[in-house]
Amino acid sequence: MARAVPDRDAACAIAQAAAVVGDWWSLLLVRETARGRHRFDELQRELDISRKVLTERLNHLVDSGVLDKVPYQEGPVRFEYRLSDAGHALLPVLVSMQDWADRWLLGDGSLTASADERSAEAHRVHDLPGTRLPRFTLPAHTGTALDPVDTAAGATVLFCYPATGRPGPLPENWADIPGTTGCTLENRLFRAAYERFTTAGLAVRGISTQRPDEQRVFATAEEIPFPLLSDMDHELSAALRLPTFRAGQALRLKRAILVLDRERTVRHVQFPVTDIPAAVETALREGTSAASA
Repeated sequence: MARAVPDRDAACAIAQAAAVVGDWWSLLLVRETARGRHRFDELQRELDISRKVLTERLNHLVDSGVLDKVPYQEGPVRFEYRLSDAGHALLPVLVSMQDWADRWLLGDGSLTASADERSAEAHRVHDLPGTRLPRFTLPAHTGTALDPVDTAAGATVLFCYPATGRPGPLPENWADIPGTTGCTLENRLFRAAYERFTTAGLAVRGISTQRPDEQRVFATAEEIPFPLLSDMDHELSAALRLPTFRAGQALRLKRAILVLDRERTVRHVQFPVTDIPAAVETALREGTSAASA
C-alpha cells in the first residue's frame, strides 16, 4: 500500500508524488481508467488483481484525489472510478514513462519518430483493432472542442503526425530524427483526397501535440478543410497508448493512421507509416470498408 512520506522528504514533491502513484498497481489503475475502464469488475479482469488489493488501491487513489468515485446504479448503489482533474494531469507523466520505456527498455536507445515493425510499440499499435476509444473531446484549430470520432460519419480516419514546420521553428536537428519529415505532405495529401473521403461517408481528423493556435496558423495557410486536433494534454495518447518521441523538450506523436467506426471501435491501424501517399490510399480503402460494415 501507500507509504508514508518521512519528515525529511516532507517538502520533496517527488517523494509526495511517489507516495500517491509510485506503486505498481496504482499506476496501472491510472493507465486503465485513461483507457476507459471504470468499473471494479472490468478493472479486476483487465489487471488480474485480487479484489482486496484492488479495493485498497482504488480507495487510496480516491482519497488522494486522483480518482473520483461516481455512482452509476441505484438499488444497490454501484460506483465507477473516473480520473479527476488531478488524475488527468497525470496523463503526460504516464505517456512520458511509456516513451522512456519504449526507447530505453524496449528499444535500443535511439531517438526516432518511426519504429521497427517488430518493435514493442508496433506490436502495441497493431493490437488496437477491437479497442473502443473512450468519450472525450480535444481542442481543435477551429477554436472548438471536438470528439476525435465523428459519430455522424460512417467511419473516422485519424492521422497522427509529429509536427508541421509552420508556424515554426521546429526543434534543432529535427530533420535528423528518422520519421519526422513529411507532416506537411501528409496534410496536403489528405487535403487533396478529402472530397473522396467525404463522398465515401468518412470523416478525417489530423492530430498532433502542437497547440491549437499553432495548428490554426498551419491550417489557415494550407487551407486544410478538416479539423486538426491538439493532443497537447496527451488524452488520446494515453487512451490508446500511442507511440511518441521527445524532441524540443516536448512529446510528439509518431506518425500513425487509425480508422474507427461510428461505435468508436478501432477497425484498422497503420504503423509505422513510411510510404505516406500509399498510407492515405489505404486509409480511404479501409475507412470505406469500415463505413459499409
